[in-house]
Amino acid sequence: MDHQEVIDKYKSYGVKLDEVVVRKAIDFAVKYHGSQKRASGEPYYYHPLQVAEIIAQMRLDSDSIVTAILHDTIEDTDLTIECIEKNFSKDIAKLVDGVTKLTKIEFKADNVRQAENFRKLLLAMSDDIRVLLIKLADRLHNMRTIDFISKPEKRERIALETMEIYAPLAERIGVQQIKGELQDICFRVLHPEVRKSILNRFDSIESGKENFVDQIVQQIKNTISTNGMEADVSGRRKTPYSTWMKMKQKDIGLDQLSDIVAFRVIVNSVEDCYRALGIIHSAYKMVPDNFQDFISTPKNNGYQSLHTVVIGPLMQKIEIQIRTKEMHEIAELGVAAHWRYKQGHVDHADGKKYTWIRELLAILDQDAAPDEFIQNTKLAMYYDQVFCFTPKGKLIALPNGATTVDFAYMVHSDIGNSCVGAKVNGRIVPLRTQLVNGDQVEIITSKNQTASPSWEKFVVTGKARAEIKKTIRAQQYDQYVKLGHNIISKAFKVASVENEAKALEVATKFFDKTKNDLFFAIGEGTITREEVVKQVQPKKSRLSSTFSLLKFGRKRSPEDKQDNSVPIKGLISGMVMHYAKCCHPLPGDKIVGVIHTGSGVTIHTSDCEMLNNFAGMPERIIDLTWDSNTSNIPFVCRITLILLNESASLSVISTEIARDGGNITNFKITSRNPDYFEMNFDIEVNSVEHLEKIINSLRTKRVVQNVQRAKY
Repeated sequence: MDHQEVIDKYKSYGVKLDEVVVRKAIDFAVKYHGSQKRASGEPYYYHPLQVAEIIAQMRLDSDSIVTAILHDTIEDTDLTIECIEKNFSKDIAKLVDGVTKLTKIEFKADNVRQAENFRKLLLAMSDDIRVLLIKLADRLHNMRTIDFISKPEKRERIALETMEIYAPLAERIGVQQIKGELQDICFRVLHPEVRKSILNRFDSIESGKENFVDQIVQQIKNTISTNGMEADVSGRRKTPYSTWMKMKQKDIGLDQLSDIVAFRVIVNSVEDCYRALGIIHSAYKMVPDNFQDFISTPKNNGYQSLHTVVIGPLMQKIEIQIRTKEMHEIAELGVAAHWRYKQGHVDHADGKKYTWIRELLAILDQDAAPDEFIQNTKLAMYYDQVFCFTPKGKLIALPNGATTVDFAYMVHSDIGNSCVGAKVNGRIVPLRTQLVNGDQVEIITSKNQTASPSWEKFVVTGKARAEIKKTIRAQQYDQYVKLGHNIISKAFKVASVENEAKALEVATKFFDKTKNDLFFAIGEGTITREEVVKQVQPKKSRLSSTFSLLKFGRKRSPEDKQDNSVPIKGLISGMVMHYAKCCHPLPGDKIVGVIHTGSGVTIHTSDCEMLNNFAGMPERIIDLTWDSNTSNIPFVCRITLILLNESASLSVISTEIARDGGNITNFKITSRNPDYFEMNFDIEVNSVEHLEKIINSLRTKRVVQNVQRAKY
């Protein structure tokens, strides 16, 4: 292989090359690909050299051509990114790395939405537009040599992927030539007989009409100029694929196929478009029901043009498109309007956001070296989205900043509610970890887990936030309904209400609530039991004031003295008080007291399950509230967490708890596997707020997968 011959060919397309660097890249490709062969039997390095030629035809810069030559070395040889950076440059190494990352992503087709998300992923991962263009050139050359693949099913799979992913991508960034060639090759692979039939029909229509396209172009041009207008006129035969798509759209057969040639008339203004249309319709017979005005009513992607079908100069049915130069640029170059309309909204600010499309494609049409421009032509689209994979390859689209919990809820609400941990690219990470494009995410679930209120602080998707609130609200609702039912049942018994069902009917009507909503309000404390009993028995409320008569004469122990150090509103002076070991209430919790004859009052959280044991003894329940804990007296509570099985993990936990003023009094491992531990920690804090501060601090540590206050 003559290196200079290859370099001269690249230069023939008008590219300014750093010949020394390109020659070195060719040497690297030959050396590292070595004896590797393509399916065609050619040396493997022929492929990157021809990909580089496609890039040269686009008139990209020297770095892009070098990247194209080296683009398969990282994936298929022993060459490393570090070695490329050392021998070439940081920019080239970054480009090669970007192309390699795109190559590693495997698309598993299952529906149209997945294909669209996959295209967005490729765009989002192509931080530099050149990465995507090199990938398209790579796919184009692979498609040009697809016939050398021996297995038909493999050829069809690659063609389908190209048709669904890469051809639309080429269209999106305005590389119409690559798009058209990709579609035609795919059409030949997927529908060879249909394509052959269309080509035969083309030959039949054109038989005996030599150079008829050039003749029609000249006659249309003469007709327009005779009427005092200037216009550029061009014509081309439609591709088999576009013809097939039109046949499907119009539901016509091959025998009805006639307008196989399209002509384009480019004029100076919108007014000239309609003038040219009038001239053409005056000169040639119009085919009825074939006129479309996309100028007054543009297509959804912003496309504007006048379309008409006439019987042309040679008595041939032809399609004519009339547009201004600006409309032609929009139609051919893939401008910002394409994306703005495609995403379902119009924002004038987006015009600036996507100017890189115009700039890039203008650069590609210039003879000047694009180096200074292309460096600033970065992809600005889909930065607001992240695309990740499930272990089975399903693609999940999320907003930028989404976490593993957002991912879990996007897979399924039940997965989100039961998630206890996550693995990203095989490594366990905290649930608050933000995901990046291309991450493979595996959610670890537990049947004992439920949504945590703390997740609301870091999730970003509306679905995750709504599901978390819904689950927590349902949990709280059920708890408050149960508690409220117990409270009012006890109150009715104390007040000697004989017919509870009838009493509830009266109460629900008065408060304008369903029975469960009434129980919820009572359990939550927004409606008191006294208010309900007053409406049921307005003349004689028998709620006992028994509690005010209770005194306890037992001497207090030393621990009782500590118990009474924090004032609690609702206790009678002299009552002996204890804190329940079943729920460990903290200052800030909603609390009730349970009277135990001879031993005082035990303080429970209002949602403690032990209160169910006193459902039939309303006279033993006191409504209480905290006053303050100005002395910062320590209270023991328990947290449960999932901790990575790593060296120094316990040290991280103990240090963080101590830094926030907590004190570990005991801990226990409840479950373990090779990846993580499930543990309980008993710690001393002075309030609910203090506990939440410690929990929030622990959640920032990488080794902590999940942490929350335990229910005993």
